[in-house]
Amino acid sequence: MNIQDAQAAVDDWIKEHGVRYFNELTNMAQLTEEVGEVARIIARRYGEQSEKESDKNKDLGEELADVVFVVLCLANQTGVNLQEAFNKKLDLKTKRDHDRHHNNKKLQ
Repeated sequence: MNIQDAQAAVDDWIKEHGVRYFNELTNMAQLTEEVGEVARIIARRYGEQSEKESDKNKDLGEELADVVFVVLCLANQTGVNLQEAFNKKLDLKTKRDHDRHHNNKKLQ
């Protein structure tokens, strides 16, 4: 599924199951909460913090998918074609950073 199809799937889901989109500020708060859950897993599982027993069964993929879902909601309700925006950003980064990372001694 490409990003455009994912946006359409989320829109269909909202119309069928979600009644309506939360407003943009509520979704922004929701996004912040979901990113926080991802950060908690990363900090404890891959960082230096110890992982609580209650966190050990948390699914990183599921939490990342929650982030993507809310991002797609925000794109839909603000009229952003995320497929187009992503393609444009990837092209820009490719042109801008083509040699930058290869020349970064810290990455060697």
